[in-house]
Amino acid sequence: MQLRHGQTAATAAALTATLGLAAASWVVAVRQMNGMDMGAQTRLGSFAFFVAVWVSMMAAMMLPGAAPAVLRRAQASGRVRAVPLFVGSYLAVWTVVGIAVYALYRPHGAFAAGVVAITAGAYELTPLKLRFRRRCRESVRSGFEFGLCCAGSSIGLMLMLVALGVMSVTWMSVIAVLVLAQKLLPAKAAIDVPLALAIVGLGALIVIAPSSVPGLTPPM
Repeated sequence: MQLRHGQTAATAAALTATLGLAAASWVVAVRQMNGMDMGAQTRLGSFAFFVAVWVSMMAAMMLPGAAPAVLRRAQASGRVRAVPLFVGSYLAVWTVVGIAVYALYRPHGAFAAGVVAITAGAYELTPLKLRFRRRCRESVRSGFEFGLCCAGSSIGLMLMLVALGVMSVTWMSVIAVLVLAQKLLPAKAAIDVPLALAIVGLGALIVIAPSSVPGLTPPM
């Protein structure tokens, strides 16, 4: 009975800490991104600034969906102390992704943004995406492994965010909802296929009529 009570307390503490960190990260990210959004032509600022913003964004967007994995880790170890290492190594994976984004990103036009969105939609239908998404819902040995699986699952959506407006709170919120749903819900073709087609359609619309997508390009 005492052991079970200890596990329950560890689980509750882990959940509270994870969701609390996510909520605080939303506040920090929104403040940091204020005034930075220029759609596809957004500039990233200095390396240190971008990494700070990116880590806040990833904690805000990814930790709610990671909560079940964090809870499984806390229950398996029976200690809250295992949670910071799991969460830290998970976010470290996304930090590496952010460093790659900073190295490769350039302000771009609507055509490039549309092509990335089309590619992201197509990726949603690939077996590789489905495999990574499945692994995100299974038990893993470490936050690093979990991060690799979830990065593989969400990379298309994240690239779409980067292409459409990496400093856009609106796009960040939309992508965060999609990522959360995909982590918590099992894959279903009746939902996933229309979503992928909608993303492809959005990409095509951006290529054909970029002015019809609000916020994609800064006002003249």
